[in-house]
Amino acid sequence: MTRLASTLTVAILAGGEGRRVGGNDKGWLMLGGIPLIERVVSHVREQADAILICANRRADDYARLGSVIADSRLGFHGPLAGIASALARCASPWLLTVPVDAPEPPFDLAQRLHAAVIAHAADVAVAHDGAQRQPLFALYRRELAQSAATALDAGMAVYRWQENLGAVAVDFADRAPAFANLNTMNAFREWEQCHVD
Repeated sequence: MTRLASTLTVAILAGGEGRRVGGNDKGWLMLGGIPLIERVVSHVREQADAILICANRRADDYARLGSVIADSRLGFHGPLAGIASALARCASPWLLTVPVDAPEPPFDLAQRLHAAVIAHAADVAVAHDGAQRQPLFALYRRELAQSAATALDAGMAVYRWQENLGAVAVDFADRAPAFANLNTMNAFREWEQCHVD
């Protein structure tokens, strides 16, 4: 484990409703014969000391891959609910978040986001794919747990909360394809056609 990884927890945001994939739990949909959650875990496991999986169903299945935490509220309240729960649970100085529907997050995501927060003395860094910010690919100081809970109570979107905190945007234009998220079954099929022999 790297020195940086020992200061990080990664939270995989897998608590969504899956409306555009027929209400299925997206993390367990197969992608090239492998569950999506397993692909994500393989890309982030070396970047952090601990893995949290923010999930609102199939907790026993997810528990094989990391520590499972559910949103503090019943139902589906969006990604900020997962981030707030993860920050409240985070035992390391930094929390890295990634969404479950992006199968190949950059292997250097934590390293580059961390370099940015240190260089700018910031509390949050968020990836920018060259065209737009990717708010679910972000690094937070764990002290932001109460701030996240307050923003959640206010119904704030993740990107707006990040803006209020002065988040630093980090250029990942060289890794833009890594931020492609799979929101529909057609997107799953297109990804497989491009990536699976």
